[in-house]
Amino acid sequence: AGGVVLGKSADKLFSLSGLFAVYKPKGPTSAGVLNLLKERLLAEAGVQTNGNKRNQVLKIGHGGTLDSAAAGVLVVGIGKGTKMLRTMLAGSKKYTAIGLLGKATDTLDATGKVTEEKPYDQITKGDLENVLQKFTGDIMQVPPLYSALKKDGERLSTLMKRGQAVEAKPARPVRVYSLSLQQFQPPLFTLDVECGGGFYVRSLVNDIGKELSTCATMQELTRTKHGPFTLEEHALYEDKWTIDEIARSLEHCTSLLPGEPSHKKLKTEHPGETAVSCE
Repeated sequence: AGGVVLGKSADKLFSLSGLFAVYKPKGPTSAGVLNLLKERLLAEAGVQTNGNKRNQVLKIGHGGTLDSAAAGVLVVGIGKGTKMLRTMLAGSKKYTAIGLLGKATDTLDATGKVTEEKPYDQITKGDLENVLQKFTGDIMQVPPLYSALKKDGERLSTLMKRGQAVEAKPARPVRVYSLSLQQFQPPLFTLDVECGGGFYVRSLVNDIGKELSTCATMQELTRTKHGPFTLEEHALYEDKWTIDEIARSLEHCTSLLPGEPSHKKLKTEHPGETAVSCE
């Protein structure tokens, strides 16, 4: 197709609608991954993106930011699916996290500066398992200072990096559905966590360290599930970021979404409709 006439693949791209999941590798930000995905799709469709003069805007967004150092499932909404992302944010998520005993950092993860070091040899596997019970159920959690949370419209992490004093956000209620110890090879320990929206695994690891009278920081984080999307089954790796693969994935996701019976909140004003649907 020459000139402004859009070809078949562009038509197909702009008709895509719903939710799907991609794999976010360690390194880039969630926004960076989304931009790369968008570039790929527009390039495949042959849509020129010179300046901002796009004749059609590709509506695409992600639900639930993963830190750049983290990997795993990132849920993406395309077309009308972008309106469903808010519902996803509140949904449950599963993570596998590796914690390091004996060190604390300012960011609560491996990217930060070490702020304290304490002995940890006295800690047994049993100690760790006992402590986990305190962090299961409905708990109060103080979010990390280095985070995407905002104060006066600016990200806390941006303010911190500029050297501004940032007050800790107040503790807020969060929900931990399950928490288990997978491995203990001091100083490293591996946790599986299933939690609700607004939960920070970094804060959990840090709090566990304090509870054990030592300190701990998160070394690695992988999101293995977000809502109904799992890493094994649904996350598209970069080589599958094509219009056809995503179309296939969106079809598959239709069966996943409607009526998660455990979340009664999905009832809308019109009983005949489901709040979450894949077009």
